[in-house]
Amino acid sequence: MSRIVFVFLAAILADALSFGQVNVEPNTALLNEGDRTELLCRYGRAINYCRIEIPGEQKVLNLSPVWSKTPGFTYYGSGLNAGQCGVTIERVKASNNGQVKCSLGVEGEELSGTIDLVVALRPQQPIIELISKPNRDGFFSESTEFHARCSVRDGRPAANISWYIDNMPANKRTSPLQVVATPTHDNVELSTSVQEIQWPLTADDSNRKLVCRSHHQTDRESVPPQEAAYIINVRYAPVHQPEASVYGLYLEHTAIVNITIRASPPPSIEWNIDGTIVSQGRTEGRYSAYEPQYVGNDEYNVTLAIAGLTLEDTTKTYNLRASNELGTTDYHVRISSSSKPPSSSLDVAAIVGIVVAVAVLVLIVLLILFARATGRWCFGGKSIKTPTNETKTNNSSMLNLY
Repeated sequence: MSRIVFVFLAAILADALSFGQVNVEPNTALLNEGDRTELLCRYGRAINYCRIEIPGEQKVLNLSPVWSKTPGFTYYGSGLNAGQCGVTIERVKASNNGQVKCSLGVEGEELSGTIDLVVALRPQQPIIELISKPNRDGFFSESTEFHARCSVRDGRPAANISWYIDNMPANKRTSPLQVVATPTHDNVELSTSVQEIQWPLTADDSNRKLVCRSHHQTDRESVPPQEAAYIINVRYAPVHQPEASVYGLYLEHTAIVNITIRASPPPSIEWNIDGTIVSQGRTEGRYSAYEPQYVGNDEYNVTLAIAGLTLEDTTKTYNLRASNELGTTDYHVRISSSSKPPSSSLDVAAIVGIVVAVAVLVLIVLLILFARATGRWCFGGKSIKTPTNETKTNNSSMLNLY
């Protein structure tokens, strides 16, 4: 019973409050320039008149469901008797940004409400600023802490920022998004968004594109998000890689041994074939070492030619040493005249053969056990009875009678 009384009193209180104040829908309207919108002020009783003031419009709108005097602005609501005072704006303008005020005449007094009308303004193009600086050639050293800042100025509302590396989310350490008010010369308050990103550089970061992308209310399919980009260049020693193997070389033919290495700046190379040193661009006996050929993305093809390949050549150890101003890295290469590398595990055909052989063997064993248990096949034939003493006695008696 007490709960019913409480609900009843709450309903009465809500009605009393609705009679004493103006409710608005929505509290804030976020729109793009040119959008159509509907704004509504409500009171709990009938009202005598409805006036609305919109920023950027020179006159106050006196609205009624029975007339429309201002092009582009019409009454919106269920009527004055329903206590509703609203306006439909056919095309929102940038100058309409601000507080929309509604004034309602009620029983000799005037009540008012306000709605925040935010007309989005597209921000400027993002800008990437380097906090950690590269050298005069535009390169960073490996392990350097890369640190950059992205700014998106003069948006309304503030833009969001996201970071990408080669069109994939960067997944690096970023600072919280900072929004700073930036008033303009005409006292229109806009917002600037700022965010920083940082991480230690590796060789894999070289030649990658860092992108700062802004996301804003004004983005559309025909107006994609704006972005700024920066290409990261890193200097590093030749990158280590596992032992390389080259197969399919023909005996008694010129063999071409080719591997790809990564380095920045370009490397100089030197081959060591069982103690025979062959520098790039030189020939020693049957061995010729070519200059490294750049193929892009800090990668170089390194080639060794062996004239008249012999079987003994395939047993030798081939070491490649690559050096630049940042370090030296050794690579080990094996060569073979085999058409493909030896398999360290059984192939599918071998596995199938083993399974079939085991199945046949099991079947043979089962058949032998079945034949032995049932006396079939080679386990068949007549049984031989062993004579007993009684049988022997009877036979003797029969002989005596004769």
